[in-house]
This record gives sequence, C-alpha cells and structure tokens, in this order.
Amino acid sequence: MVWISRICYRKYGNFVDNLRLYVRGGSGGMGLPRLGGQGGKGGDVWVVAQKEMTLKRVKDKYPQKRFIAGVGTNSSVRALKGQKGEDQEVLAPPGITVTNDDGKVLSELNTEGDRVLVARGGQGGSYHSEFLPSKGQTRQIRLDLKLIADLGLVGFPNAGKSSLLTALSHAKPQIASYISVADLPGLIEGAHMNRGMGHQFLKHVERTRQLLFVVDVCGFQLASKTPFRSAFEAVQLLIKELELYKEDLPCKPAVLVVNKMDLPDAEDKLTELQEQLLNPHEFSHLLPDDMVPKNNMVFRHVVPISAATGFGIAHLKTCIRQSLDKDASMATESLHCDRLQALRGAVPAKNTLTWGPTASV
Repeated sequence: MVWISRICYRKYGNFVDNLRLYVRGGSGGMGLPRLGGQGGKGGDVWVVAQKEMTLKRVKDKYPQKRFIAGVGTNSSVRALKGQKGEDQEVLAPPGITVTNDDGKVLSELNTEGDRVLVARGGQGGSYHSEFLPSKGQTRQIRLDLKLIADLGLVGFPNAGKSSLLTALSHAKPQIASYISVADLPGLIEGAHMNRGMGHQFLKHVERTRQLLFVVDVCGFQLASKTPFRSAFEAVQLLIKELELYKEDLPCKPAVLVVNKMDLPDAEDKLTELQEQLLNPHEFSHLLPDDMVPKNNMVFRHVVPISAATGFGIAHLKTCIRQSLDKDASMATESLHCDRLQALRGAVPAKNTLTWGPTASV
C-alpha cells in the first residue's frame, strides 16, 4: 500500500512562504587587563531545519522578527576565560533557501537538522584587542520556502486536484512507504507573468521531484469571457506556463492524470486526447502561436481516473510508485558509476611505467 502524504497550501491567506528577519550575534565579553584574562565569545545565530515547523509559526511566535544571541561573559578573577554567549536558533521548515538582503544565497536547508550560521558572535576582549570585545555580526536575512515534495500537482482550476488528492490520501498507512504531494492553487493562463498566484505556485513546483498533471477530460472554461480549452489545449498551456517560468521545468518526469471519466462522452474525449498527445505538432494550430510549447513533453504514464467514483485511483498509485522508483534506481546507478570512476582514477593501472626523474624500471 502507498500512503500519500498531503502537503496543502491552497489557503494562501494563512500561508507564509517568505520572511525577512533581523539577526545579530552576541557581543563578546570584556577581558581582564591586569591578569591577561580573555572575555567570552558572543553567541551565534543559526537557522536550523526542523520538521513540522512553518514560517507562519515563526512569524506568530516572533512578531518583531528579531533574533539576538547571548553576550559572552566578562573575564574575572574567578574565571579568566569568560564563557561563550548562548546561541540563538531560528527553527524553520525543511525546503528553505536562506539569503541576505543582496540576494546572495547563504544556504539551502533541505532536510531536518540542516543548519547555517547567519550571524557570528563577536570576539571576547583579549591582549590583542586591548581587552576590549567586539560586537556581533548584524544582518537582515530572508527565509524563502521552496517546497520539497515527491510530486507537485499541476492543473487549472476545477480540474479536480483537491478531489484527486483526497482520493489518493484516503487510505490509512500500513507500511512506512509513503509519497508526499504538494497541493497548490490552480494555475491560470499568464501565471509565468505572476498573474493569479503565478510565481508563488511555480517556485514550489520547481522543487518537486516529479510533476502530476491533472486535466478535465471534457476540457474547461475559466470564466465566461475566456475561451474554452479542450483537455489537449489544457495540457499544452500548462507545459507552456512551466516553460515560460523556467525553461527546464518541463524536463521533469511527469504523469498525466485525465480526471472526470465518469462524465458523458468521456471515453471518446480520452481517445481524442491520446491521439493528439502522440502528434502534438499536428494540433498546434488550436493554440495561439505564442502559447505553443517549444518542446514536446512525454509523459511516463497517462492515467484515466474519476476522483469522484474512485475509478483508476489504485492504478494511478501504482504508476506513481513505479515512476518514483525508476528515478531512485537511476540515481543509485549514477552514484555507483561515479564512485567506481573515482576509484579507478585513484588507483593507478598495473604495469604502467612513469617516465621522468623519479621513474624506476
């Protein structure tokens, strides 16, 4: 059985995906001139990845968004070397990119326990500084959440993404194997230009391992003043939106889910879509020239389902698992090849003569 772990960010009003923080390392402690004592170093400020943490929790708990480490203790007759000030930790969710105000990336924290030093504490006073301490480092930093998940749901509004995710995650987990799916707001045409939730959506898709396209087999119309789009047109527009945001996004492994197979004429619509996907260039005239993808996207699986009735859900889970396992196998094979190549490079071949001043024959 496959357990689908739901990561839902549809309610953007309660969702925080970036924060700007003030961080300051602690000042060092005073040295003791007459005995040559050294003050303690100021504490450091770290950003640490922790599961179950969210940026909203950080914002709510620290509304002033200020993190200041402890001051090092002064040198004294009883303790010539002062103690280091207490470190300050900023707990943040995995999948965080930490940057400074200039946009320079300080680190990416992708797994629980990853940490980065963002503000160093000042040195304690010593002989070399005339026993005067230095102040801690002061910075403005940004925490930007770029979600990490196995799958990112990609689809226009009303494609049935929420219903699909509910159907996928309905079964209770019985084994440790699970898949995380990012449930995000639906794209709209022009998302690459930041229309709707454009960039907030697309930057999360960027950090998913694979994509799960979801389309309505009968097509859709976003509003009365917008054109009707068939299932094929929806697929092509979704690919183009990803491509315009970042050209290599459509290169991610992807599965296409054709939803609402319980509707009338769904079988005929599915057959038509499958034919169009085999020869997309023959049907490019259905779209405006500037919305035709540069490259054809080949889906690993095209799976017809009905999220409403449960039809095809079990098969979809199998396809998802196969696709993820394929990538894991390829990654393992690549790692083994790299290690073998490194070993071959490190061990000189037998019976090889080295000519030059140090050669021996």
